[in-house]
Amino acid sequence: MGTPCYIGGFTSEGGPGLVVTEREGGTLTERARIPLENPSWLTRSGSVLYAVQESTAGAVRALSIADPYAPEVLGAQLTEGAEPTHCTVHRDWLVSSNYGSGSVAVHPIEAGGSLGALSDLVQHGEGAHAHQALGDPSGNWLLCVDIGVDTVFVYRIEDGKLREHSRAVLPKGSGPRHLDFHPDGERAYLVHEYESTVTVLGWDADAGTLTIGANVSTRQETGGDNFPGEIAVSEDGRFVYASNRGDNTIARLAVEGSGLRLLDTVPTTGDWPRQFALAESALYVGNERGGQVVRFDRDPASGELSGPRPVLEFPGVSMILP
Repeated sequence: MGTPCYIGGFTSEGGPGLVVTEREGGTLTERARIPLENPSWLTRSGSVLYAVQESTAGAVRALSIADPYAPEVLGAQLTEGAEPTHCTVHRDWLVSSNYGSGSVAVHPIEAGGSLGALSDLVQHGEGAHAHQALGDPSGNWLLCVDIGVDTVFVYRIEDGKLREHSRAVLPKGSGPRHLDFHPDGERAYLVHEYESTVTVLGWDADAGTLTIGANVSTRQETGGDNFPGEIAVSEDGRFVYASNRGDNTIARLAVEGSGLRLLDTVPTTGDWPRQFALAESALYVGNERGGQVVRFDRDPASGELSGPRPVLEFPGVSMILP
């Protein structure tokens, strides 16, 4: 018996919407399709799946996955912003990042997982493009990455309202996109879309503050345009991976003390690897422009990736949630 894997993407690029697959023995078998508009990012909390609608009139949807292979839509709410590109569950709230309008939206999660009316909307200012919000390991803080103003905002949510506590300002034009925490909860790794680098961030959960550390390239060779899309830390905290859109590779970096070292980059044999997911001894990548999901085998000891091989055709794929 396999396990469910949820895949989303852009219907505006010819994709099927939300696809439910069964993951078994390294294969993905399609089990169901839910015709959602542009579900480019997915997140899960218990038996509920949440999906953004990345369109001019942005929205978020809640779906029951009590039957994991037959999601049922519970309802939707507008994000009151354009092109939400990310959503995350933080305690009793769903927080969405409106890339197009540079704002962060908060919706209460009600009984059964459905969403209540918008409780707050915070605008990051002129030129802002909110790209990710992520709770810290302590569960007390929410970190919001804005690629347009090169800033990571640290918030608390109080009575459904975002209260800014601190911020870390990155070099102008670097384009911070996504971050992921180390398992020790004392550092995070932030990938920059415009600079093709990863920055090590020290994290003080007691103070709710970030410290900017070393900066490491995601590329072995320069030349040509490249725009990293995703970052993830291995469960043991020894390796960091980043996707390179343009070079069309996955970068493998070693965690060494308080720093990072680029080990290698491996081709994804497809175009525009937007997002990827680690799952046991595998790494699944969505080649958005190539229209396929590919699977790497991953050696847990060395972190090395081998392959990949195609496992699912999916035009406009942008999100894989094992």
